[in-house]
Amino acid sequence: MRLDKYLKVSRIIKRRTIAKEVADKGRIKVNGILAKSSTDLKIDDQVEIRFGNKLLTIKVLEMKDSTKKEDALKMYDIISEIRVEADEAI
Repeated sequence: MRLDKYLKVSRIIKRRTIAKEVADKGRIKVNGILAKSSTDLKIDDQVEIRFGNKLLTIKVLEMKDSTKKEDALKMYDIISEIRVEADEAI
């Protein structure tokens, strides 16, 4: 599944266009490598997302096209969620 679609379906990011913008600005890494919105995610991939001064790291558990809130919570596991300085690179 594409990275931008996964972020939207899993409800990590509200809209797919926003997920695409975040990825295209270089704020997302998949398994330590800078990712584009079209990056193909697989189960057990580790995704790092930078939201302003917050760095969210998740592990992909499932791939579903469901939009149910209960299903979205089971799609990933939060590894860490930390604050970073504004000038630190991801």
